[in-house]
Amino acid sequence: MEMDDRIKYALEHTELIRAPQQELDTFGNSVIDYYVVTELVGNLSVVRDGKVIAERPKIVTPTYLINVEGFSEQARKYIAMIARENPYGSGIFYRYKNEPRGMNVVSEPIEQVINKLSSQIEGQNNALSTIIKGVEELWDVSLLMFIYGLTTRAARTNIAEFNRRGFFNIDASGVPQGARDYIEELFEHVSRNLSRAPELVIELNRWGLFPEYEDRFFALFRRK
Repeated sequence: MEMDDRIKYALEHTELIRAPQQELDTFGNSVIDYYVVTELVGNLSVVRDGKVIAERPKIVTPTYLINVEGFSEQARKYIAMIARENPYGSGIFYRYKNEPRGMNVVSEPIEQVINKLSSQIEGQNNALSTIIKGVEELWDVSLLMFIYGLTTRAARTNIAEFNRRGFFNIDASGVPQGARDYIEELFEHVSRNLSRAPELVIELNRWGLFPEYEDRFFALFRRK
């Protein structure tokens, strides 16, 4: 079976057994505890658990995304094309970090394992715990499918809230109001803790705003 066919198979046979009971936080990080359960062979099942940290969603424009690390050269060319056509079109950027905890092979049928996990999670009363029934060889594809669906559902709520607060309003520099507010928040953090200065510099550079804020930035260090 070719890789594309295997991925398609994994997607078709991935099942969300227990969805998170609340949506991603609009104004903060969310931590989702996950269990991916797969069938190894016969009555042997595999349970992988960990947590996915969904960082606070950020308001971005194509111009901003050009300066974000982690995109391939092809992706950057695509983003640059969008930036030329609509440089100030605002959207939401989600970033995730997967932190696996472990893997256990269990001598029980997969449905029995899932039932026990469901009871365990109910007892913990964790609204962001989830159980995913996946495919062993491509279990991480099953996990990514879940993350994609989670983001799609959360985006509607996040966008509505950002719109309500005027965060997508663009100023004369082509910067959304929400991005300006986030920069102000970072300045406040750095004023209390200079170790967060690199985070502020990165954000200013991604928006091309460091020259505008340069004097104010260096003033933070003169006060110490």
